[in-house]
Amino acid sequence: MQGVTGLRSARLLLTGFLVLVMAGCASVESPQIQRLPERVELNGVPFFRGNANQGGPQTLAGMLGEQRVRITPGLLIKPLKLPGAEAALQGNMEQLAAGYGLMVYPLDSSLSALLTQVAAGYPVMLRFSDGTLWSEPRYAMLVGYNRAKRTVMLRAGMERRRLMNINTFESAWKDAGGWAVLILSPTQLPANVDKARWLKAANDLSRSGQEQAGATAIKTLESNK
Repeated sequence: MQGVTGLRSARLLLTGFLVLVMAGCASVESPQIQRLPERVELNGVPFFRGNANQGGPQTLAGMLGEQRVRITPGLLIKPLKLPGAEAALQGNMEQLAAGYGLMVYPLDSSLSALLTQVAAGYPVMLRFSDGTLWSEPRYAMLVGYNRAKRTVMLRAGMERRRLMNINTFESAWKDAGGWAVLILSPTQLPANVDKARWLKAANDLSRSGQEQAGATAIKTLESNK
């Protein structure tokens, strides 16, 4: 009798383990992700080392550099009102990018949305929680992934090629609010562009004083029909 009970317990444990494994693989095995290339790394994305202020200036400088803006993190400290405005850092970074005539395009809070843009050649600026080293969410650029090895690659802090388990990353990103954006030229369009979202970003750009850039963004969308 004890042997039967032990066998049943073992089967229950095995079933529970398999459920957990399948749950962990769910996002990676989604149809949207399966259609993407198996491995992507955006080697040319600029990188600035640093760990002050949760990485906001370093990350934004990298995103601006990708758009051919000549900038360093040090030149962004004062415009971002740091130190002292850490709580408003996300909004300040978006406003500053718009001030350069660039589109700030928000992404859906799904792993497939992020990886789709990386596969299209666009680094993604995001915020994620890293409880092992930082008490506050920190900023980084997503610049690659490897589906076979189940990893993503970030430009973060002092690491140009920080590898994270894909599920660990997804949890850390969503724990920090699931915020992720592209910073693009008005002449670029994201992969699978959401027209309403693009038009809103274009209108926001115009209202920030960048009327010509906003108009260019709208024309770019219209020419894509």
